[in-house]
Amino acid sequence: MAGIRVPRSGVGRPRTRPDAVLADRAYSSRAIRSHLSRRGIRAVIPQPSDQVGHRLRRGRDGGRPPAFDAEAYKQRNAVERCINRLKQWRGLAMRTDKLAIAYQAALHLAAILIWTAA
Repeated sequence: MAGIRVPRSGVGRPRTRPDAVLADRAYSSRAIRSHLSRRGIRAVIPQPSDQVGHRLRRGRDGGRPPAFDAEAYKQRNAVERCINRLKQWRGLAMRTDKLAIAYQAALHLAAILIWTAA
């Protein structure tokens, strides 16, 4: 989260806080949700069935379920497809580079080639 930089359309420094974070069920922990809410970031993360069951089993003490925007969550599909296209590059999928800068350069090259081919 610390490395996020969202450029502005006009003049000014980039934003470091996104509007929302879309994640899968694996990132539905209380710690992640509280970190996002402290920073004022909307979490679009579905709850796993076991967490729903635990909350319902506690009754009133289980609290209210966290907000979930199903329409916003559908946008996550485009990101997943992009990552899968990038992983078609063997070096990116296996992470064989020792230096992070070499991996990032390969990632940029793959993104440019995918963008120009489309």
